[in-house]
Amino acid sequence: MHILVAGCGWLGTAVAERLLARGDRVTGIRSDPARAEGLRALGIEPLALDLTDPAAAERIPPGVEAILALQAAQGGAEPAYRRAYLLANATLLRAARKPALKALVYSGSTGIFCQRDGSDVDETSPPSPTAGTPQVLAEAERLLLEADAPVRIVRLSGLYGPGRAGLIERVRSGAMALGPGDGAWMNFCHRDDAAAAIIAAMDRGRNRAVYHATDALPMRRREVVRQVAAKLGIPPPAAEAAWSGPDRRVLGLRTRAELGLELRWPTLAQGLAPLFSVG
Repeated sequence: MHILVAGCGWLGTAVAERLLARGDRVTGIRSDPARAEGLRALGIEPLALDLTDPAAAERIPPGVEAILALQAAQGGAEPAYRRAYLLANATLLRAARKPALKALVYSGSTGIFCQRDGSDVDETSPPSPTAGTPQVLAEAERLLLEADAPVRIVRLSGLYGPGRAGLIERVRSGAMALGPGDGAWMNFCHRDDAAAAIIAAMDRGRNRAVYHATDALPMRRREVVRQVAAKLGIPPPAAEAAWSGPDRRVLGLRTRAELGLELRWPTLAQGLAPLFSVG
């Protein structure tokens, strides 16, 4: 199977390596030509493209059978989100008109849920975006789900894994601490489990379905701080400023049942453990 990984970065490269290991042909897109060429050593066919350019759709290989839209915003501002999730996906939808295409999987975000009441949200819950970047995420989902294409969406909870252990450093530095609002729920997903969910959605997912890649145990912010601090051997840091982010439990039971997924790292504690030696 010839698969295009659009956004062959930290997550996309991990997905591509899994695909190569099972015998698929993989073309990986990076916008920078030098970084794209670096994919060749991994066995990934490099393609340097700026997906915000509508004409880029014409350069996507005609025999591609699946597109994995895994591109990430370059920065947290709304314009960067619009480029990555609206303009780039519009280009990929143009490429999706090719007759060989069987699936287009978009890695969305559970950041589309902005509840602050501690409620549960699952794959059937309506998005509740606030203005700004969550609203862009909602627009991107509508763009894809309304298209005449074999689209599946995988919403990712907060990603972590090898090479991305920022959560540990945030606790170590005191940027993440006990204090007002530390009862808010937090939701995470290890990169290994995110990659498995994306591939499963491509292989076995339903068109226009929405899936959640999230671990099996949402945790309150205070629990995360205490667990990480204990592993670091430091007192849990404290802060006076109140946490002002979302507060909701993201559930993925339906996704795991439908796609036949078993989490390799079902809890944050299990997933972080190997990272402390390099954190």
